[in-house]
Amino acid sequence: MTNNDVLRSLRYSLNINNQAMVDIFALTGILVSKQQVIDWLVKEEEPGYQPISDVMMASFLNSLIILRRGKKDDTIPQPETKLNHNIIFRKLKIAFDLKDDDILSLLEKSDFKLGKHELSAFFRRVDHKHYRECHDQVLRYFLRGIQLTHRPDNA
Repeated sequence: MTNNDVLRSLRYSLNINNQAMVDIFALTGILVSKQQVIDWLVKEEEPGYQPISDVMMASFLNSLIILRRGKKDDTIPQPETKLNHNIIFRKLKIAFDLKDDDILSLLEKSDFKLGKHELSAFFRRVDHKHYRECHDQVLRYFLRGIQLTHRPDNA
């Protein structure tokens, strides 16, 4: 899954229009145009497609956290320069205020079974012996669970 796939999925699941996307980015002081958002949402094989960078995607996820949970200590978090699925997963967990059982329930809604120990391995430090890399399939099912929760009639 690319950053663009994640952005498209979140936009659809949360029913956010282009202007709202611009406004969400602005919560972390990032100014983007509607056209940039449109170019990021276009599918790869279509004209106008532009990949969204890790920094911009991290900024969007940080903005989503602020939108849904509020600022922590009135500070704006610095975006990561390199993203992976584990970081995206963790940021979405924070944004949606999800506990492990909530995540497992979302995955189950998407017909995907995962154990608590397997799930906790995604949120460990990279140097931890039980750390596990989050693959496309897990992130895709998680995003599908978010969609089934927030837009059940359109799933």
